[in-house]
Amino acid sequence: MEFPKLSLQPEIAENFPDLKLGCLVSEVLVEEPGADLLQSMQSEIEALSTQLDAEKIREMPAVKSLKQAYKMLGKDPNRYRPAAESLLRRVSKGKGLYQVNNVVDCLNLVSVKTGFSICGYDLSKISGDVTLGKGKPAEPYQGIGRGELNIENLPVFRDSNGAFGTPTSDSSRTLIDEKTKRVLMIVPSFDGDGDGLEETMALLSELLSKYVSNASPEIKVI
Repeated sequence: MEFPKLSLQPEIAENFPDLKLGCLVSEVLVEEPGADLLQSMQSEIEALSTQLDAEKIREMPAVKSLKQAYKMLGKDPNRYRPAAESLLRRVSKGKGLYQVNNVVDCLNLVSVKTGFSICGYDLSKISGDVTLGKGKPAEPYQGIGRGELNIENLPVFRDSNGAFGTPTSDSSRTLIDEKTKRVLMIVPSFDGDGDGLEETMALLSELLSKYVSNASPEIKVI
């Protein structure tokens, strides 16, 4: 499978010279999560729920570096929390993980294991080249389960049709559902390799291969 062409807008490239993007593409068969995946999720939830509190979550390297990036861009990272932090806080409060489908559940499981906010999209719903830039005032964006989201000053992925992704919330336009056949996942690491990006991409590939039929993950880091 081909990766979409991905580039950085100047406001990102100039402010974050160490930024790396882990990218994964794969064919998938989207289904209800199987028993093995649900057991892996439950085991991770049980392990994390006894170890985590808000302070420990904030200090996780991948969470911390993304929140610092939000601040540099002019966004309040406590009001617009990175997705991984929101998931980890949910787990720490005993609320567990959402069960969506096998693909999204693998993504969320890797996210809480690593602290990375993993952006996941239906590749067929992305048009043209992809750029990572800074959210604009009043830029339209429908977050999954959140409705209209103020993405001004957030890191934002765009295609020829406009904004479709942020590390705070994926968009309704490119969501992964039962009709999805190909996925694109992007893991932004604002500290380069320092937060364990390579290991995170390997784990994401491993879980998709294990729990998702038709999965044939390909990875590159840019």
